[in-house]
Amino acid sequence: MIDYSGWRHAFKLDPDKWIDDEWLERICESGTDAIIVGGTLGVTYDNTLALMSRIRRYAVPAVLEVSSLQAVVPGFDAYFIPLVLNAGDPDWILQPHVTGLREYGAYIHWEEIFTEGYLILNPESAAAKRTAARPVADTEEAKAYARVASKLCRLPIFYVEYSGRYGDPRWVAACRSGFEEGHLFYGGGISTPEQAREMASVADTIVVGNIIYDDPKAALATVEAVKDL
Repeated sequence: MIDYSGWRHAFKLDPDKWIDDEWLERICESGTDAIIVGGTLGVTYDNTLALMSRIRRYAVPAVLEVSSLQAVVPGFDAYFIPLVLNAGDPDWILQPHVTGLREYGAYIHWEEIFTEGYLILNPESAAAKRTAARPVADTEEAKAYARVASKLCRLPIFYVEYSGRYGDPRWVAACRSGFEEGHLFYGGGISTPEQAREMASVADTIVVGNIIYDDPKAALATVEAVKDL
């Protein structure tokens, strides 16, 4: 069973995007606390299995963030299951989970399963469009979502997702104040050490994704920036 409570930094790799062996090794051996595998579009069983097999050459913990039942691959250290709290399409709140448990509930190792309360704050992102995410009016509403996750749903993880765009640290801090008893992840648009440090000051774990494919050297620099805090 993994313990994410001490994670400060994670890289997110998308099965639908290519990374060569040299850079994959450097990412996995960078000192990051974990590799999260996940994506919104183009994620299949085959490309998830292929990426997982390559990551497994290294000792870094590997987690699958499940976005499609068809892409659930055994062999990861843990599985993060998102509940999109501001989904406008109610099917993205619980219906996929009911479908999954109906099919696979008897085979699940529950100690490997962790539920994330997702708050999507970039309305232009693919994740927002896929889930018809409802706009969040202000920091007080964001904080209220965090309290729903913490106090009503008792979720262990709250994930503030800007998905490709760098967010507002004040909004993340508001979520942190509302999510008092769990672990807060931030993901979205981090591309510099300064941004990594800024978000790590208000989130428990920062997740670095897109910059891996655009500028892998810059991605690696975010690890040391957070470890230095």
